[in-house]
Formats: sequence, C-alpha cells, structure tokens
Amino acid sequence: MSRKIFITQSDKDKLLDIIYKTKYEDLKDNLELKDLETEISRATVTSVGQLPGNVITMNTQVVLLIEGIEEEFTLVYPSEADILQNKISVLSPIGTAILGYCEGNVIEWNVPDGIVLIKVKKVLFQPEALGFYNL
Repeated sequence: MSRKIFITQSDKDKLLDIIYKTKYEDLKDNLELKDLETEISRATVTSVGQLPGNVITMNTQVVLLIEGIEEEFTLVYPSEADILQNKISVLSPIGTAILGYCEGNVIEWNVPDGIVLIKVKKVLFQPEALGFYNL
C-alpha cells in the first residue's frame, strides 16, 4: 500500500507540461517520466491554502536520511538542478520519490543501484507555507 501524497494544482500543471515536452524532445529512456507521471496521477491535488506545511512541493528544502546518510536537498524543476548546490531535479529518482511526501514519511524507491530507503527527516522550507505560490 502506498502512502497518500499531496500536490498543488500549479505544480501538477507545470510538471505535466515538463513531462509532455520532455517525452517528445528526448526519446531516450523515459522511466523517470513514467514514475513521475504515476506519482502525479495518484497524488491528492490540494489548494495552497489546504496544503500541510510539512509536504514536499517544488522548491521545498528538505533534510533526507538516505540509507543512513543525512543530506539536505532542494527539490527543483530540471532546468534549475545543480548538484553542487544540492538542488535535485524532480526528474531524478530521488526527486520523483520525495514529491508530495510529508515530514516523517519513509519511502522505498527504486533507483539505478536498487531499492533505497528514504526518510523525510525535516522540511526546512516550503514555499507555500510562507505565501510564495509562484516559485
């Protein structure tokens, strides 16, 4: 059984647009796109006013525990990804895995090296919680 995840309508629209464009611009392996599509399709779409402040949305800064190693990341759109600044793309396996999950959730996710266990330790910054709706 999978946990309930949340997404705003704005994030959903932007992500579906990226998926659509990427599918037709880049015809290589689209496994990440399929995973993201699956996650978006099962997510509960919520208004920004109803969104819990501990949910990982786009541009959320979060502390994750991945296979026992604590790391801080910001979930971003593909064009903003920069691993040197710990900005991970929503199209990366970890980025897709954490979208919509809440602080405290534990996620099992398939990555190129196998299945990893990811714990969402802390949401440090969520744009919507502070009134930033267009990041």
